[in-house]
Amino acid sequence: MVGRIPVMDVMPLVDLGRHPAKATVGESLPVSATVFREGHDQLAAEVVLVDAVGERRSPVRMTKLPEPVDRYRAWVTPDREGAWTFEVHAWSDVVGTWLHDAPIKIEAGVDVDLMFTEGRLILERVLGGREAGDGDAAITPAETEVLRGALAAATDADRPVEARLAQLTSPEVVAALTAHPLRELVSVAGPFPLFADRERALYGSWYEFFPRSEGATRDAETGAVTSGTFRTVAERLDAVAAMGFDVIYLPPIHPIGEVNRKGPNNTLTPGPEDPGSPWAIGSRHGGHDAVHPDLGTIEDFDAFVARARELDLEVALDLALQAAPDHPWVTEHPEFFTTRADGSIAYAENPPKKYQDIYPVNFDNDPTGICREVLRIVRYWMKHGVRIFRVDNPHTKPLAFWEWLLKEVRRTDPDVVFLSEAFTKPPMMHGLGAVGFHQSYTYFTWRTARWEIEEYLREVSAESDHLMRPNFFVNTPDILHAYLQYGGPAAFKIRAVIAACGSPSWGVYAGYELFEHVAVKPGSEEYLDSEKYQIRIRDWEAAEAEGRTLAPYLTRLNEVRRAHPALQRLRNVTIHHADDENILVFSKHESGDRVLVVVNLDPHGTRETMVHLDLEALGLPADRGVDVRDEITGETYHWGQHNYVRLDPHHEPAHVLSVLTGQHAGQEAPA
Repeated sequence: MVGRIPVMDVMPLVDLGRHPAKATVGESLPVSATVFREGHDQLAAEVVLVDAVGERRSPVRMTKLPEPVDRYRAWVTPDREGAWTFEVHAWSDVVGTWLHDAPIKIEAGVDVDLMFTEGRLILERVLGGREAGDGDAAITPAETEVLRGALAAATDADRPVEARLAQLTSPEVVAALTAHPLRELVSVAGPFPLFADRERALYGSWYEFFPRSEGATRDAETGAVTSGTFRTVAERLDAVAAMGFDVIYLPPIHPIGEVNRKGPNNTLTPGPEDPGSPWAIGSRHGGHDAVHPDLGTIEDFDAFVARARELDLEVALDLALQAAPDHPWVTEHPEFFTTRADGSIAYAENPPKKYQDIYPVNFDNDPTGICREVLRIVRYWMKHGVRIFRVDNPHTKPLAFWEWLLKEVRRTDPDVVFLSEAFTKPPMMHGLGAVGFHQSYTYFTWRTARWEIEEYLREVSAESDHLMRPNFFVNTPDILHAYLQYGGPAAFKIRAVIAACGSPSWGVYAGYELFEHVAVKPGSEEYLDSEKYQIRIRDWEAAEAEGRTLAPYLTRLNEVRRAHPALQRLRNVTIHHADDENILVFSKHESGDRVLVVVNLDPHGTRETMVHLDLEALGLPADRGVDVRDEITGETYHWGQHNYVRLDPHHEPAHVLSVLTGQHAGQEAPA
């Protein structure tokens, strides 16, 4: 039902309020609504947050946006984890109406005494506090003094009219009246649901490696490869932590099927020593609740998790709901799969790709049994210290299943985070976010032109932010974009800067720091000698000694992210302009912390251009310059609205500029 002051088209709203919008503890999020009324009297609106136990936070006043018409917005910030609701309150604003009408009439000599009388009554009501609403703060002594002075001016007919009006409409009086509004004809829209997750659901630097490759050895005489173990891979954690990563993500660690096992480069002719794909889960050694015997025991895994925790690393584990032909499920629960007309079980296909080593789960055959089994598996690994799951291909499973599973986990363990690996159509990606996935892989990998990146930054930060939190992976075991194949080391730097600064969560798959860039064939995004099908032994120490590593650069980017709260937030992106279409410029601003990012997207050529900043969006005056420090090189510059840049990708393809405290007048100097 429409209220006395209509409040319509409230956002954020997910699926008509059937699912909570995404929020994070400490991150501000915008609440907007269309608010209007009949006639010419003024109105006002505010947002009230209510936590899970019903405690109401102080109202946050909404401001009217330049466009669209009658659209209002306020930024609110949940301060604890859990379920929240918000309400939008709109009312007839007698104070706003008087502040609008009184100057016009008094300056025109119309109803002068009446206007001062109405002003006096408003001041008396505010000082009396009779209309104080839920969450309103008490009037401070300083505000009381200001309002009493205005009250005296309103009643002092001996003072000049101009002086009386000036005091009643002074910034101090207006601020006090705004802080203690008089609400008449109040309409309330809501409550509307939010859920505030822990910070890791929004912010983190991810690093992916295959445990079997880390610490693996090759016999010098026979060439035989021995798999790494959880004991040897734990030694690699120090280097990952030293690069500033927060999450160590492991592909499936379970026994790998022996039937239809894949060989190197996805061939169908494996040798007896070929390890197979970790995503072909299950063998005579066990299924999803077992550890591959080559990696060690569950006790070894526990020790690995404990060591990661000592280094402030969280372990993310792959959750891939599929089975190898020799998974225990195939004999114990054949109803979990699709049986074809010839009696065989259907393997996975994504034409023209075929996955003969994988049986997909059919959720229509025994949904209750499958749900029960998957929840058991998830809780098993939760008991072993896993609080983050990267879910493989969730878009190939029913949305209703994910809604149920994620709700069940959130009910008892709201700190557990799920990352969706769904490179698919936007409705499904957004749907997965709506039903509870905390993060999602994105199309970032395929956005390489300036206009594409700008559009995508706007989309993930301001259009889909209530549905889906992005995680910008620069590469994955499945995705080696042509930009990296042919862009040289500069391309690796460029993509890392954009990902690390453009999204609060970003990720790197091992080998990126070694500039691994060779595809299995032209036109393919698959790596040559893909680690999905074979163990890859990397000589990290030799690469470091010879300077063939991007690790110091990645380390610096993660240091900058940790030092700047602006880079830890999603909804604060502003796109700026450069004359050269190969120069990307964006900024992030959070509570006085301002970071400007200028990137040359051409990995082959130096670019010189003018950069034009929207200083108002940064909270800076347009007529004054500011000192900025390049967080990569340490150099300082003096920047203003228009700035010259020259970026050589073979030296340094990007500026990551922090605005230094204080503002400085003077001429703008080139960078």
